Amino acid sequence: MKAKEVFFLLCLTFGALLVHGYHPWAEDAEIYLPGVEKILHPHLFPHNADFFEVYARMSLFHRYLAWSVELSHLRLPVVLFLWQVASIFLFLLACWHLSGRCFADPKARWAGVAMAAALLTLPVAGTALYVIDQYVNPRNFAAFAAVFAIVDVLEEKYSWATLWLVFAASVHPLMAAFALSFAALLMVMKKLKLDFAWLGSLLPISFSFQQPSRAYHEAALFKSFHYIQLWQWYEWLGIVGPIPILWWFARMARSRGSRDLNLLCHALIIYDLVYLIAALIVDLPARFESLARIQPLRSLHLLYVLLIVFAGGFIGERILKNHVWRWLALFVPLCIGMYIAQRQLFPASAHVEWPWAGQRNPWARAFLWARENTPADAFFALDPLYNRIPGEDMQGFRALAQRSRMADGIKDSGAVTMFPPLAEEWYRQMQAQTGWKNYTASDFQRLRRDYGVSWVIVQQPGVSGLSCPYRNSAVLVCQLN
Repeated sequence: MKAKEVFFLLCLTFGALLVHGYHPWAEDAEIYLPGVEKILHPHLFPHNADFFEVYARMSLFHRYLAWSVELSHLRLPVVLFLWQVASIFLFLLACWHLSGRCFADPKARWAGVAMAAALLTLPVAGTALYVIDQYVNPRNFAAFAAVFAIVDVLEEKYSWATLWLVFAASVHPLMAAFALSFAALLMVMKKLKLDFAWLGSLLPISFSFQQPSRAYHEAALFKSFHYIQLWQWYEWLGIVGPIPILWWFARMARSRGSRDLNLLCHALIIYDLVYLIAALIVDLPARFESLARIQPLRSLHLLYVLLIVFAGGFIGERILKNHVWRWLALFVPLCIGMYIAQRQLFPASAHVEWPWAGQRNPWARAFLWARENTPADAFFALDPLYNRIPGEDMQGFRALAQRSRMADGIKDSGAVTMFPPLAEEWYRQMQAQTGWKNYTASDFQRLRRDYGVSWVIVQQPGVSGLSCPYRNSAVLVCQLN
């Protein structure tokens, strides 16, 4: 790879960061970062740590980040930012190699990579996934590892493909299983020169076929995207729509003699159909409800990544060519649209939350105050649906405050659907927080008496009878005496 190509990839990396934003403490960072923080500071999170430690026990992702902090002697926010930049760069590098296998024309190759950079935060059908998230998480690591593995299978470098898949499995076993199944399907079709084959995959989770408990069912209701029968029509279009597109791409690939692209398109059609059938099998019978946590349609993530690269390549080859104005006419509006979508998603936060800058979001400022002014063993309670409050912007309390809190209905319900033994304790704590919007001081004292809650975070204008040493335009942080 030439220095000029590395430079272009770096430009695309930082351009993608500016278009799609960076929010290190948002969304699933609430699941993953507390595990990193507890490795670095074992005294943290003395309460309810099971809701995030279950993820840390099945992944080395948390260890990789903790080791990065310890070896570099940098602050965690700086390490997270560097890993996010590295993840985007490696993902685009993998797409560059993939596009090179599919398109001989350099313009088509770079168009495929540019399309991937422009659509990093494109939602994947109804799976609640983006192509690449706006924060560091194991899916980002597994994404670039999966694409590298596919390229190595095409080049018959099976040892390297295995290493990439092992790395992916070490950070996210479930996403690695999808990549493994596609790589194996691709290898079989390549070796046997088949256009159609079938290959199932073994997933790293044990299952029960018994009727789930009521507690588990209540948690599952918060994760409706696990259940294909609850998807909207346009989400169904996201499952079946790629099939005719891939068939069309395969025909064009055959006409231009691109064997690898033709093979990839046929393999993706089979891959999509197999996992669609799997999703229907685990979703429709009620007694299989707990099986839905394998989320078969998250297999679409890999399909969308490849589809984006293919689409960009064909557009570059047949339409954009050497016409600069065509490149600008396509990518400038596309990037502006993606930027606007991200600003609407995080309206109360800085678009790029630089590690050296202060927090603009009032909820995040309150969480930081809690970290700096409350004891490490403090136990917090806040609205169990606080992530859905306008202006909160999905900022994670545990990740930012580094303090324990009672179970919530957004992120902890996800842990329950993946790990059913947590269901009863989660349900008990959620029931204790029913009617949060109408809580009085006596209700908060009940949480202190029954659960040991010592601090609460409430929205403005607050609740009379509470001692609140911190307040801002959105929330108050109050101590229970």
